[in-house]
Amino acid sequence: MKRIFFISATLIAGCISAAAQQPLQLKDAVNIALKNSLDLQLAANRVEADSILNNIGVAGGLPLVTGTVNDNESITSVNQKLNTGVTIQRNNAAANNLNGNITGSILLYNGGRVVATKKRLDELQLQSRDLLNSQVQNILADVMIGYYDVVRQQNYILTIDQSIEASAKQLDIVKIRREVGLANNADLFQAQIDLNVLQQSKLAQQLVIDQSKVELLRLLTLKADSVIIIQDTILVDKEVKLADIQHSLSKNADINAAEKQIHINELIVKETEALRYPSIRALTGYNFTRNQSAAGQQLLNQNYGPTVGVSVAIPIYNGSAYRRQKQAARIDVRNAGLQKDILLRDYGAEIVKQYQAYANTLSQLDTAVQNYKLSKQLLDLALLRFEYKQATIVEVKNAQQSFVESGYRLVNLNFAAKSSEIQLKRLANTLTF
Repeated sequence: MKRIFFISATLIAGCISAAAQQPLQLKDAVNIALKNSLDLQLAANRVEADSILNNIGVAGGLPLVTGTVNDNESITSVNQKLNTGVTIQRNNAAANNLNGNITGSILLYNGGRVVATKKRLDELQLQSRDLLNSQVQNILADVMIGYYDVVRQQNYILTIDQSIEASAKQLDIVKIRREVGLANNADLFQAQIDLNVLQQSKLAQQLVIDQSKVELLRLLTLKADSVIIIQDTILVDKEVKLADIQHSLSKNADINAAEKQIHINELIVKETEALRYPSIRALTGYNFTRNQSAAGQQLLNQNYGPTVGVSVAIPIYNGSAYRRQKQAARIDVRNAGLQKDILLRDYGAEIVKQYQAYANTLSQLDTAVQNYKLSKQLLDLALLRFEYKQATIVEVKNAQQSFVESGYRLVNLNFAAKSSEIQLKRLANTLTF
């Protein structure tokens, strides 16, 4: 976690300020996202709060010390007749009552409620760390996929640029032929139209790239109009194994958090059950009492001294509230177990689906690479044949279309395989950068 949260401020500032001058690397993008993520800050605050609350004093296991002071002034009228025959009568006599005490108590027994509460606080702290880890993995996955999506969209433009280069060459050939009377205006117009369409496609694709960068900036919690340059390739890890991912599912942070929720609810059952047992506390303190009156038989009465004792509170009847609370707590335990089973079911199915997509995509990549190379050779050959009047504009256009489609297909397969790889590693809690 230190590597995540205590990133050098100089590195982060440099990544942001120099984003417009030098390419943004994936590592820098992830570091910025982890530093700026509002969701991650919320999760980190939850960890801090649970760490503070995880204390034996919060669980009720430390002594309690309280002090009180009362000082009451009063004016009374006194009318007393004593058995000695003395009569005391006075109006508006001042009186003062002062008492103070300091009391300390410590719990000796309450059915194990303090022990169960302290264990529950331990589990809550560990659970919040698991949820923080889950949030980190989710951020890593989102940023990586967003980053590689920009790479994918930029690769589309590279394919379009090569097709534009071919169309421009075709147009030049038509112009030369027309100058010598070997081509008509229809060929010239068609070649120019094909070139214009490709240039429009490039402008439309540039919009997609710009919007993909805005989405990446959102994930990095940076201004949407910030300028970033990305120059990277998509490299797929081809060694991911289904058995390894399924075996590592037990390390998934969400699964671990769900397991801890079961323990937390079991401890709540113990806490609730402890309410039905006697509670014994040892007491000690020091009392001071002073009563003073300007009239009456007793003008001054002052007491002070230490006290010691034991208090026992025995629950006898409370409308079966504790029993019902325990029954409800047991239901919460069963529900927590069901929530964990649901996660295992859903994540297990997600792993299989992602691996199927991953394996299927990898099986197509070699063929896609070969088709891309062949389509490029076909386009070059079509242009060469067109130059020597052995091919028509339509044949060149078909070759261009095959080249563009194979380029798109290759890029999409790379991105799909990388996305599945990222999701599989996220589910296995092994995603790194």
